[in-house]
Amino acid sequence: MAGHDVKTGEMIVLTDGEAIAQYMAKWLTQQALAKKDGPFVLALSGGSTPKRLYQILASEEYAERFPWANTQFFFGDERFVPADDPASNYNMVETEMLEHVPVPIHNIHRMPTSGDPAAAAAQYQAALQKVYGADTLQPGRPLFDVVMLGLGDNGHTASLFPRQPVLQERKLWVSHCVPDDAPHTRLTLTYPAIHSSRHVVFMLAGAGKKDAFAKVRAGDPAEPASHITTEGALIWLLDKAAAGQ
Repeated sequence: MAGHDVKTGEMIVLTDGEAIAQYMAKWLTQQALAKKDGPFVLALSGGSTPKRLYQILASEEYAERFPWANTQFFFGDERFVPADDPASNYNMVETEMLEHVPVPIHNIHRMPTSGDPAAAAAQYQAALQKVYGADTLQPGRPLFDVVMLGLGDNGHTASLFPRQPVLQERKLWVSHCVPDDAPHTRLTLTYPAIHSSRHVVFMLAGAGKKDAFAKVRAGDPAEPASHITTEGALIWLLDKAAAGQ
């Protein structure tokens, strides 16, 4: 049984990024098909390994089987850039997957990326609350079925960046962040929103992730990702290079 935090979560080590994407496509489809008591609620991640996952899910094998109509697609974070900007997570997911599959438009929840960041965060939190059916998170009733996460060199995950006030947020589900070591204002899910999940899955590929993974797996408190927890199961899905093997 997987643990609930980064130190005790299950580790699944595969050969490379392609193997991770293939494994995740199969696992995610199984999880989505098994959800019978309401919509399957998913928080998507940006990045190169998830990009390959989205391409696989858009392939004929998965596009015909995945329960698109019963899945609510949210985003773990987003840069304050236009929806068609190359730096937009939404743009990547739309281009690689969503425009190729039969998903109802009202099932896709793009983070707003203009105007006042705090107001944009509140707007996105309201969209989550509508799907959740309550204004406060309730223990034992997860907001998300699956939250997909990556890991940056500086220990950030989603847009929970080092030294930023968002790391202290304990009430809001969505907040904004202005990193001091990366471009663009961001919207991000907060620690409490991510905690309210059945599964948190970190997807890491490549030797460039090895040092950050080692620090977070050891629970280094300076790394924002070290503080990720979940009501459910936390899973590390990584290749041999990222695992240092």
